[in-house]
Amino acid sequence: MAAIVVIDDEYRQRDILKTILEDEGYEVHTASSAEEGLELIDALNPDVVITDLKMGGMSGVHLLECLPVETKPAVIIMTAFGTISSAVEAMKKGAFDYLTKPLEKDVIVLTVRKAMERMQLLRENLRLQDALFEKFKMEGIIGTSRKMREAAEIAKKVTPTAVTVLVYGESGTGKELIAKAIHYNSPRRTGPFTAINCAAIPDTLIESELFGYEPGAFSGAVHRKIGLFESSDKGTLFLDEVGDLPLLTQTKILRVLQDKEVRRLGGKENTRVDVRIIAATNKDLEKEVAAGKFREDLYYRLKVVTVTLPPLRERKEDIPALVSLFIDKYNREFGKRIKGVSESALRALGEYHWPGNIRQLESVIERAVLMGDSDMVGLNDIRSELKLGQEKGVLDIEIPDEGINFEELEKELIKKAMFKANNVAARAARLLGMTYKTFWYRLEKFGIQEGSPNEDTLPEKRN
Repeated sequence: MAAIVVIDDEYRQRDILKTILEDEGYEVHTASSAEEGLELIDALNPDVVITDLKMGGMSGVHLLECLPVETKPAVIIMTAFGTISSAVEAMKKGAFDYLTKPLEKDVIVLTVRKAMERMQLLRENLRLQDALFEKFKMEGIIGTSRKMREAAEIAKKVTPTAVTVLVYGESGTGKELIAKAIHYNSPRRTGPFTAINCAAIPDTLIESELFGYEPGAFSGAVHRKIGLFESSDKGTLFLDEVGDLPLLTQTKILRVLQDKEVRRLGGKENTRVDVRIIAATNKDLEKEVAAGKFREDLYYRLKVVTVTLPPLRERKEDIPALVSLFIDKYNREFGKRIKGVSESALRALGEYHWPGNIRQLESVIERAVLMGDSDMVGLNDIRSELKLGQEKGVLDIEIPDEGINFEELEKELIKKAMFKANNVAARAARLLGMTYKTFWYRLEKFGIQEGSPNEDTLPEKRN
């Protein structure tokens, strides 16, 4: 039940408000002074406080100033007609609204209802912010590899500050994830986090997206548009693939970073903005600068602190933890109960070269969880996604210029498959996409004696 504290030094006024609001289903507590009211507020953490403006001792405005910012309720000021200007001043200091005496029941109920709705929205926003903080907290950045630990450590150090950060990494390495982690762990976490992929926006539109425009700025500009710099005020703007920005746009971004002001296209006035920039790229910006494709002054403005994310092929020890994370995620999303991955599947995931990095790994696990029929992700669940047995990275197949002896190649493949399958013929057969009988026939044909398969793992005895 929503709680309300009513503060007034007149007993009759307190009693009237208590009766009206309790009839509406609210839990109402009363106090005869601001000092007593502060004690109630501290004990109850109410959603709404209704207080008289002028009382003996502390005034309603003074009480408003004493409330903690973090848990501040919606405060409604009661005032006589002659002191409305004082109530308006109180609203400038954070009061939600004011009521004029004599009080009208319908106005009281409507004002309190609006205050309650506002508090519900504020608390839901805080809940979502807490959820985002939990999701993107630094400890949640998966990685025990040395390179990933180094990247996370740098990110932790810059988080409390407002410095510009440049994140390097191949596509799919988690550049936006670490940008969100920096934002949601920083003092700006209550502000917006806005992301834009600079490579995905045509050159003719990128400036209107970033800076906004005034009506008539160009053909089709009918209404005012607020750009991302303005809408990200008091928050963070993530410029993904910043190396693809046109040179003219780079110049304007540099000016925003230097002056903390932005001017909409077609506008005549500058608007102050307080935005933290986190930029990311998969390009070598030093080479881009040398080639005249990226402004040197902007480059140095962006790289105050640099975070380099390693590709997945250089941090394969993190794959088991990432796989576990993605299985948990898609179990919840698809209502599945996958327990984990088989040893052969995990070995295959570790041997793969991952050109699409973490994003590709997540996609593979998502499909495996969705399509899987057992409680474990097996080799067959990921075979088609990784093209096992077909790519050089799996069996290291090379064709010399002078050609090859196909039977020798076949024999070599059989040996390598047996080695990778720990000499279990059924597993080796699956690696090569063969039936068990066909594979066993080839073992006998080539007289391969590397070891015998475990009888418990084999299907029915061959004819």
